[in-house]
Amino acid sequence: MLSGVGAPPVAADIIDTSSMKAWEHCALCHGADGNSRMAKFPKLAGQRFEYLVKQLRDFKTATRENDGGPMAGTTEQFDMPQLVSAARYYSALPPPPPVEPDKPLAQAAKTLGKRIFERGLPEKSVPACVSCHGAASPDGRIYPRLEAQHADYLLKQLADFRDGDRTNDPDGLMRGIAKLLSKTETQAVTAYAASLSRAAGGP
Repeated sequence: MLSGVGAPPVAADIIDTSSMKAWEHCALCHGADGNSRMAKFPKLAGQRFEYLVKQLRDFKTATRENDGGPMAGTTEQFDMPQLVSAARYYSALPPPPPVEPDKPLAQAAKTLGKRIFERGLPEKSVPACVSCHGAASPDGRIYPRLEAQHADYLLKQLADFRDGDRTNDPDGLMRGIAKLLSKTETQAVTAYAASLSRAAGGP
């Protein structure tokens, strides 16, 4: 008679995360080096410290809910000092390398995407991305670095802002901008952003 008969099956793929630090838990999706392999998870390496802290706080307080739930569940497990420590860990990592646009988007990224990113579209009241996300922006620390991010992740965020699924942008700024951009424009500017080098975030 087998001694295991009648015992509940044990799932071999269950990971015990109870003793993991916050950044180690984050690494399950975002990678220990902060360079996630899947576009549904943003690259966090070299991201701005203040921005990461704000997003973690927003997830924890349900101010940001556009991820379908995983981030809310993750942040519930840790207090803010632990989450701040995770933000510090990822912001201090070497930034990810840029990613060249796919060939169908390459030309649009270098022309239209570059124009939107650096100068905006005044005729549509769309400001330049660098006005908030650039290094020279006075409030830049609370806005994410867009460079070297997954283009598809950026596309998803713009769609969520446009559709009202993400609402934690200061003064609704991104929600307004996302509604003004066409599909071609969003594809071009996100591909261009992904192709740029990211400066280090720092604490």
